[in-house]
Amino acid sequence: MPTTAGIQASGLFAPYTECVRLLTALLSTAALALGTASVPAAAQETATTVLQPENVRMDFAQVMRVQPIYQVLRATRMEPRCPEDDDNKGLAKIVGAVKGAMSRQPDPKPDANCEMVPVVREFRRPIAYDVDYVYRGTKYRSRLPYDPGNRLRVRVSVVPYIPPREEKP
Repeated sequence: MPTTAGIQASGLFAPYTECVRLLTALLSTAALALGTASVPAAAQETATTVLQPENVRMDFAQVMRVQPIYQVLRATRMEPRCPEDDDNKGLAKIVGAVKGAMSRQPDPKPDANCEMVPVVREFRRPIAYDVDYVYRGTKYRSRLPYDPGNRLRVRVSVVPYIPPREEKP
């Protein structure tokens, strides 16, 4: 049975332990090879610019205005339009509507003298928000997929400017 750092591998875990031992040996060999291979390449470069990772922090900005951006959807459906009866106006029409809502019978079929007409309805739904906000005295505007409320979390990153090198002829 193979051994790893004094631990005897047996039974069900023997293949796993062997795999861990081989992987550890492979990684240490690769690290050695990469470490020695990069030394000559670094010695050949005379002018190396080292860029440090960004200095990033999170902060909050004050939201000044949120304006929703809407998508307009149109739906057309056919509805029956019947000529108005004189006895079906005013209070009688309201009582008939209440009776129809309270009864469990299906809706009556349109009369033969009714005609089907298209009725267009428009629906608006917000798809984005234009947000004006102030961070440290400077005003900004961004389009966001959500309404941020009174405060907006912002990512602040400060990186020094490194001018390009001038080539000498």
